Amino acid sequence: MKIPYSRNSSGAAARPSPLDRRSGIPLYHQIQQRLLARIQSGEFKAGDPLPSIERIAEQMGVSQMTVRQAVRALVDLGVIYSRQGKGTFISAIKLERDFRHVLSFTEETEARGAHATSTVLSFMKQAPGAQTRELLHLANGDEVFCLHRVRYGDSVPMGIECSSLPVSLCPALMDTFDPTTSLYQELAERYGIQMMVTDEVIEVGRASAEEARLLHIEPKSPVFLFTRTSYLESGLPVEHVASVYPGERYKIVNRLTRTKPTTMTITAK
Repeated sequence: MKIPYSRNSSGAAARPSPLDRRSGIPLYHQIQQRLLARIQSGEFKAGDPLPSIERIAEQMGVSQMTVRQAVRALVDLGVIYSRQGKGTFISAIKLERDFRHVLSFTEETEARGAHATSTVLSFMKQAPGAQTRELLHLANGDEVFCLHRVRYGDSVPMGIECSSLPVSLCPALMDTFDPTTSLYQELAERYGIQMMVTDEVIEVGRASAEEARLLHIEPKSPVFLFTRTSYLESGLPVEHVASVYPGERYKIVNRLTRTKPTTMTITAK
C-alpha cells in the first residue's frame, strides 16, 4: 500500500492526500504508518535516503516536530537508521520481539502496522515428543495437537512455528479452528484459554535448506531459534512452541532494571 496521492491534470503525482485530523489517531502515527507502507511496498528500498523532515512536513501540512516523532518511531522499529551529517536511510525491515509482554505472532505483527497471515505446513493430532511431554506435564498416552506454520508479515515470511497443545484442553480444535488465523484468539474466545506467562529460550543457529526455502533466505543464514512454554494464570503449562526466525528480519528488545542495593541499619545498644 502506498501513500495516497492526488493527481494533477497531467497525470503526475502531486501532494499526498490530507491526514485525517478528526479520526483521533495522532498525526505523527498517521505519518509513521504512511511512511511504513511505502517502505513495505518497496517504494523506498533498503539503503535509500528518507525524504528530509522539512520535505515530509511540507507535503503533509504538519510541523517538523510532528514528523520527527514519526521518524523516531520508525527508528525504534528498526526500519530506518540515521547517519550523523548524512541523513536518514531505509534499513531492512526487522520485526521487534519485545519480551516484556506475552503476545502472539498476530498481535506482535499487527502492533507494528503489518498484516499477519499464515501458510499451514501440517495440522494433526499426535503423540508428543519427549521434551513436549515433559514441559507440558503430560502422561503416557496423552496426545497433542501439533500446528506447523510459516508466519508472514505483509507477505514476507517472518518465521516457522510449530505449536503443540494438549488435546484434553481443546478437544474440538481441529473441527473449529481455521489454522491460517490466530490460534491465541481461538483459544481465548472458544475455550477461555489465556496465555498469561511464558518461558522463552533463545538460541542462534543456521537455517537448514528447507528452512531457507520456506523463509526465502540463503541456506546457513543466521536464524534465531525460539523455544516457548506458555502457562495459564494458575501455572498450568498449555503450549510448547519451537520457532525459527531469520536473524535479518528480527531484533530482540528487552528492558533490564538494576535493583537498588539494600542498606543495613545498625542500631547501637
